[in-house]
Amino acid sequence: MKNFFKICMVLAIGFLIISCEKDEDQAVLNETAASKMTVDKNTVVLNKDTESETALNFTWTKSAFNIPVVSSQLIEFGIKGTEFKNSVTFSLDNKTVTGTLTHAGLNALMLNLGAKTGQVNQIESRLQTSVGAAVFYSNVLDLNITPYQKGPVYAFTDLYLIGNATAGGWTNDATNAKLYPLQKTVTAGSYTYTGFFTTGAFKLIKTPGTWDTQYGMGGSAGILVAGGGSGDIPVAAAGYYKLTVNTVALTYTLVPVTPPAVTYTSISMIGTASGTWNTDLDMEQSTFDTHVWVKKNVMLNAGEFKFRANHAWATSWGVAQEFFGTAVIGGANIPLGTTYYYDVYFNDGTGEFSVVPVN
Repeated sequence: MKNFFKICMVLAIGFLIISCEKDEDQAVLNETAASKMTVDKNTVVLNKDTESETALNFTWTKSAFNIPVVSSQLIEFGIKGTEFKNSVTFSLDNKTVTGTLTHAGLNALMLNLGAKTGQVNQIESRLQTSVGAAVFYSNVLDLNITPYQKGPVYAFTDLYLIGNATAGGWTNDATNAKLYPLQKTVTAGSYTYTGFFTTGAFKLIKTPGTWDTQYGMGGSAGILVAGGGSGDIPVAAAGYYKLTVNTVALTYTLVPVTPPAVTYTSISMIGTASGTWNTDLDMEQSTFDTHVWVKKNVMLNAGEFKFRANHAWATSWGVAQEFFGTAVIGGANIPLGTTYYYDVYFNDGTGEFSVVPVN
């Protein structure tokens, strides 16, 4: 039995000696030369109209190590002063020593980082080199980046009223907040508008600030013609009318309707899209038609909302349809899928609304 214990002790001591020798033989990874990164410019204003064009070009020298290793590289971005907390990264081809980011790619990274759109953000950037679980960093670059807000997919064509029979008059300026849009329908080219018209005339334009696409009266009432040679559509007497337009069939009708019976003191938007379900975002009442409410160039969040009267739930409108529709009293929440700037229009007489992304 004693011989057995002796043998075990010898084996254990031998194992420890061999293990120690293996640990001593293992090489320790050391970075002998740190990576260094440069960029072709430090200030960039990102542009949604040039999304595919190059925004930044990065060049770097790779880290050097005391032993042969396989490494991978990322470019890391962080808000200046946060020490790269909640940073975002851009993957690179490990065979190259250059990296390119387009306006679209860099903008997406900035939005994921939480950078503010439309203003300069101070950003820090560095090259991150990984060898297994070990991570090494390059010098830090200071960048000034102005991202843009990526707009929603909006595959609709709007038409706006213009003329002295309407709220906006004949002033065709992009800043004219009284150029109200017609109500779109699910049928392409089919529009309606219900509201007040005064004595005078009007036309229809596609984009406030330009006459490039316009519609007016053709050879007789009811016939629509495109282009600058079209005539003004006359309104013989002031009152409430329903206008129907078809830009495919090139027809229109203008028929008198009964004015809404109720006039509200205030109309507001409420919900996660416009704030919270406990806060009202007031709209502006038209002085031309008291049943039309407008909120221009407002930042709305991805979420839901309703319209409501007099800051109370006694009368609220909604429908589960994005961008436009006819909201009904007590209806479902109106969805909005993308945080962006919008022009919002609401008609409390018909429940019709439009949420139009600002270009």
